[in-house]
Amino acid sequence: MTEDAIRKTNALHLRRDGAERTTRALAREVPVAIVCNGTTQAVMMATPEDLTDFAHGFALTEGFIGGLDDVEECEIVAHDSGIEARFWLDEGRADILAARRRRMAGPVGCGLCGIDSLSEATRPLPRIVSDLRLGHGEAEGATEALRAMQPLQDVTRASHAAGFLVPGRGLVLAREDVGRHNALDKLVGALLRSGVDPASGAAVMTSRLSLELVQKAAMSGIPILIAVSAPTAQAVDAAEAAGITLVAGARGTGFDLYAHPERITREPD
Repeated sequence: MTEDAIRKTNALHLRRDGAERTTRALAREVPVAIVCNGTTQAVMMATPEDLTDFAHGFALTEGFIGGLDDVEECEIVAHDSGIEARFWLDEGRADILAARRRRMAGPVGCGLCGIDSLSEATRPLPRIVSDLRLGHGEAEGATEALRAMQPLQDVTRASHAAGFLVPGRGLVLAREDVGRHNALDKLVGALLRSGVDPASGAAVMTSRLSLELVQKAAMSGIPILIAVSAPTAQAVDAAEAAGITLVAGARGTGFDLYAHPERITREPD
């Protein structure tokens, strides 16, 4: 966690027996514009740390890029009103961007905000074919392991996290943000930039499993999504169609399997 991610703010703490002045650390959120070849593609509210990861992950999961080979340059530029993540992409991506362009003002709890047509909300997803297997115990304890990798949440009690769980190795990476979608994008971007194959592990989330999280997992090639809370009905349908395993309600004492359960094994870990 960096100092840019928080702001110290005075508050009045009320109790039944009185009140006292206190100082709280609050999570920051700022407008982050994703700019490709001089054109703004999206504006999202995000916690201002790991923004290079966020920009790459968002660009990949939204179909702006297909991989690092499409990126000629990326720079993070701060302004008084927000931050720009400026991409210079291969010219071959121009037609794809024109077809997939989204104008978003993305509240952190929302997703699918401001898309240009209703058809994009349920766009066709690539189907994941994977032999990855994850032990029952690893899946069961994944969200508790992620909780130990959330310094921003420890300080603010107001952030989400996404972690990457590799069978036999545990959680190897985590990213935080005020938005669950942003946290996953940051994780995907970190994997992309470090050369880690998203198909080699599972994404672990501190939130419910929404349709957009399944879409982002499919676009990045992650075969298993694990979350502390439940999925939506649309998320289950999308996961079934995209070949993604959904593990929900994982709180250390069991979990529910909603799609492609064959990837979770009962053998001892």
